[in-house]
Parts: sequence; C-alpha cells; structure tokens
Amino acid sequence: MNSLIVLNKNDNVGVSQFIMPEKTKINGQDISTIDPIPFGHKVCLKPIKKGDPIIKYDQIIGFASKNISAGEHVHTHNLEFKEFERAFKVNNKKTIVDENADTFFNGILRENGQVATRNYIGIVSTVNCSATVTKMIVEKIKYSNILNDYPNIDGIVPITHSTGCGMNTVSEGMQMFQRTIDGFKNHPNFSHVFVIGLGCECAQVSLFDESVKKHNRIHFLTIQDEGGTKKIVDKVLSQIKNLLSEANNIKRTPESVSHLTLALQCGGSDGYSGITANPALGVAADMLVKKGGSSILSETPEIYGAEHLLINRANSQETADKLMKRLEWWKHYTSINNSTMDNNPAPGNKRGGLTTILEKSLGAVAKGGKSILEDVLEYAEPLKNKGFNFMDSPGYDPVSVTGQVASGANVICFTTGRGSCFGCKPVPSLKLSTNSAMYKKMEEDMDINCGTIAEGQEDIEKVGSKIFDLVVNTASGNKSKSEINGYGDEEFNPWQVGVVM
Repeated sequence: MNSLIVLNKNDNVGVSQFIMPEKTKINGQDISTIDPIPFGHKVCLKPIKKGDPIIKYDQIIGFASKNISAGEHVHTHNLEFKEFERAFKVNNKKTIVDENADTFFNGILRENGQVATRNYIGIVSTVNCSATVTKMIVEKIKYSNILNDYPNIDGIVPITHSTGCGMNTVSEGMQMFQRTIDGFKNHPNFSHVFVIGLGCECAQVSLFDESVKKHNRIHFLTIQDEGGTKKIVDKVLSQIKNLLSEANNIKRTPESVSHLTLALQCGGSDGYSGITANPALGVAADMLVKKGGSSILSETPEIYGAEHLLINRANSQETADKLMKRLEWWKHYTSINNSTMDNNPAPGNKRGGLTTILEKSLGAVAKGGKSILEDVLEYAEPLKNKGFNFMDSPGYDPVSVTGQVASGANVICFTTGRGSCFGCKPVPSLKLSTNSAMYKKMEEDMDINCGTIAEGQEDIEKVGSKIFDLVVNTASGNKSKSEINGYGDEEFNPWQVGVVM
C-alpha cells in the first residue's frame, strides 16, 4: 500500500496508488512523504531545484516553480507550465497490415458497400429552429411504441443542436458544420434519415442534398415548405411508418474488422489515465490497425506537448506538416480569445492528479498506440486512409466525438478516471475505467476496469486484448453500458468557430 508507480528509471516523480499520510515510509524508495499525498498524485523521488524539469514517462511534464524535496507532494503549487523545444524526426514508415487477418464481427452490410454496427432511423435538424420539430417526431414515434414490432431497428435518434444560422455561409465555421451534418446523415448506422430545416436559415438544405442523388434513404424537408409544425410532423410520421418494414429488413453477417473505425476518446482524466486505460486502449487500437481497420485520435489541445511523439510516427513530412499546421492554428485561436494552451486541464483533472497540459497530453496520446500516423484530418473530414489517423478537434468530449463520428467512426472507446458518462448515437460507446475505486463505485456505467493494471493483476497487453474483443462484440450488436442506460440522444455537438452574426 505504500508503493509508488514509477514509469521510467529517468523519472523524478512517482504516482501514489493510495492516499498516503505524511511521514509514510515508501516501499522501494529511501524516502518518506513530507505531506499527505492524494490518490493518483505525484511524489518527488529526489530533490528538484527551482526551474528544473519534472520528468514523468521519461518526458518533461513541467518545471519546478520552487525547490522540491524528496517525499514532497508535486502538484500545481510547485509545478508550472513553460514552453520548451521538443525534438522530433519524421521516419516515413509504412503500416504493415496482416494480410492473413481473419477476425470478423457481425455487421450490417449496406447496399453501397458500407458496413454498419447499428441500425437506427435518424431525424437530423439543419438548424436550431427545426430542433423542436425533430424532437416532436422522435417523441411521437417512441410514445406510440410502434418500434416494438420491428426488433431489427435499434431506435430513432434526434440529431439536434444550437447552430445552423447566424454565420457567414462560406466561412470556416459553415464548412465544418456542413461536413458534420453530411457525416451523420450519410453514416451507415442510419438505415434512413430525414433532414429537416426551417427554410430561411444559413444552413439551407440545398447544402446537403447532393447525397439525395446517391441514396434514396435520405429525405429533405423544411417546415416552411410543408406549411408549419403540425403538417411536417404528420408528414414525416407517415413516411417513417411506411418505411419501417424496409428498415427492419436487415440481418447481421460476418464482416471483416477492417470495416471498423474506432474513435479514441478520454474525459474526466486522472493521474492513472496515462498509466492504465489509455495505453491499454492503444494496444487495442494497434490490434485493429494491424487487421486492416482504422482508429481516430482527436482533441488537438490535448496532444500539445506530446505532438513530437506523433510526428515521430508520421508516414510522411506532409502528414507531419498537417499536424503542425493545426497546432499553429490552435495557438492563434487561443491567443485571440485571451487564452493559452495550458488552460486545458479541468478542475476535475487536477483533483485526479494531473497538473499541466504537458502531463495530460503525454497520457492522452497513449490511446493512439504505436501505429504509423497515416493522415491528419480537418474536423469532421471523411476518413480517406485506413489505419491510425488524427482528427483536429477541441478537447471538449461531445464536440470531439461528434467530429469523429462524422468522419466515419462506428465504435467509440472512452477512457475516464473521474467517471464520465457518455453516449453518442448512432454509434455505440464503451467506457474504460482507469482505476478500480471509480469502477466499483460506477460499475453500471463502466464497461471495463483497467485499474487492474496498476494493481499488478493484469498487464497492459492483456487488458488491451480484452478491449479489442469487447469492441468486436459491441460492433456485433451487444449493447454497451451507455446504451443500456439510454445515453446518446443529447451528445451531438458540432464545433462552432468564427463570428456569430
């Protein structure tokens, strides 16, 4: 109980596994605690002078703001963020896919060749003004219990939000929004989609109707053209009832896991995130990539300080330059909004033992495993290259996952140390706990406990393999805890940037 987790021989801090009172003799170290150490927080292993780097993961996570003695609690009161030069080199490597991979999941093969992991009907609002009508339609369908007669339909999903107007129609913000709506309405996890606008908004349905030429499963309507609220609600309800038999007429068949795209996400992180759940998820992501599948890492502010680790794995200088360009955009974006990149760690992150964005980022990038970085995507940009990808997004989880799903993710893995509850229909979301204490407290919300790694019961590879197996089973139709608890209707949250007019 009086041991520390020391991740690398070069580290000058270790991580507590339990609450440690002051004057606690630490096993394996010739030191005793000087002050109380909370669970998941850092302890100084040897004296650190003011201004010297503090090392964890064999990487700089910050600098001492004062002299720190061995056995002292290391946290925000004596550790500060400062910029420093990070070395990197592009290796131009290629991903090696196992051509003999024969892992399959029970997927839903669509007519256009896409493979779904779920079978929903979607009602997508193009603007906040059509959100109420969208919810009315969904509530009437749910209240009627008509879907009980169609067991192969997983449900009906309202895609509502608070944007779609008050912006320049050719702005960067509108381009992001258009990509997001396009990504959802074209997602294979929807058997049929109704795209509903008001009629006079900036996000005209004509922005999205190119796909109507490709898919007869997508329908476009506006409240103004249909003659008001009651008329459009009645019309869409009638159309949905007429297509339920068609939507229900699916069956799951064995499909290669190369059709899976895994969204890698973390929220409510703690001092264990980069030690247990994140690296275990990285193992699972690597397993999927080696079998021809794909993974998407996001949250650009949460790779800041660890970007060199991704650039070292870039497949080309072009890919590396894309990543650096997005980071430069973020530096400008934060500066013009009177912020800094180090404002990211939330109060809950800090209570869980994290300090600077450097420490948080070093743990966060572990979700991406060790695979070659194939491409860097704009927010909600469709996935073009199989394998490990990075998508630009904020660190705010609902916004980031919304973009990942729009890019093509059909399974989500979400690590948490504080107990984030999350879902994102139409895609199933799996929750991975970083520590056992939180898992036991919130077991009804967590799918896997990765805290066993810190306790020495399982290694990272074993837990990573368990995560991979769970991803395959979930993609095959087994419900996640988030789905059982009903999460996912409220988490659609497109990234809004630029001027609100």
